[in-house]
Amino acid sequence: MYLHLLHLGRIPYAEGLAVQKRVVDARKQGLIGDTLLLLEHPPVLTLGRNSRRENVLASDELLASRNVELHEINRGGDVTYHGPGQLVGYPIVNLRGDWPGKKGPHLGPVDFMRMLEEVLIRVSFDFGIPAQRIAGRTGVWTVAGGSIQEKKIAALGIHVSQGVTSHGFALNVTTDLRDFDLIVPCGITDRTVTSLELEAQPTDDPSRQPTMENAIHSTTRNFGRIFGRQMLWCSSLEELLSPAATNPVAG
Repeated sequence: MYLHLLHLGRIPYAEGLAVQKRVVDARKQGLIGDTLLLLEHPPVLTLGRNSRRENVLASDELLASRNVELHEINRGGDVTYHGPGQLVGYPIVNLRGDWPGKKGPHLGPVDFMRMLEEVLIRVSFDFGIPAQRIAGRTGVWTVAGGSIQEKKIAALGIHVSQGVTSHGFALNVTTDLRDFDLIVPCGITDRTVTSLELEAQPTDDPSRQPTMENAIHSTTRNFGRIFGRQMLWCSSLEELLSPAATNPVAG
C-alpha cells in the first residue's frame, strides 16, 4: 500500500493550515489516500487545546517586534514553537485503515502517537543520537547521562476527526533554539529543548550530517517502515488532489 508525500517548503502557518484542511477534507471523502505533508514555517507559536496562556512568556508587543505569529489550534497539547530549520510533519491518515499493530476496527490515537514517536526516534538514531520516549511526556527526548538531563528534540500533537488525523510532529533540525525562550515548551518547566544539529556527532559522511534534506529523507524512509507503507512523492498539491493520485492507493 502507498502513502503520498508532499514537501511544501517554507510557508506561512495560516497557509499550511489551509492546505492541511483541503487534504483532510479530501481524505474524509475518500478522494485521496493517506498523506504526509512535510514543511517548515516562519516563526510562529501555536496553542493546542490544553494550552495555558501563561506558558507564553513573551508579551504581544515582543512577539510583534520579532515577527512571531500566535495561533490557537485544535491539536492536543500545550504551546509550542515552529520556525525555520524545524521539520514539521502533518500525517493525514485514516486510522480505520490497515495499520501495523491495530487491535480493533481502527488504530487508536495513542498507538498512532507512539508510532510517530518511533519514527522520530529512528530518525535521531540515523544521525547518531540516542533518543527515547519518557512516560507521561509526549514527544521524543535525548537520553540522559551523568549530570545531563533529557532534552526534547521533537514535539507531537494531533487532532482526529471522523477517524482522520491532522497536525502531527515538529522535529528540531537546525532550529534557532533561542526562540523557545518565548514560551514554556509544551508546558514543561524542568527540561530544555535541543536539535539534531546540536546533538549529532561530527561526521565526514554527508548522508549523516544534520541538514534539512537529510532529515526529510530519514523521516520519509522511517515513516514508511514503521507504518508499513510505500512512500509515493507528489510534485504539487494539485497532483496530490487529482483523481489520478488515488489509483495506486488502498485503504
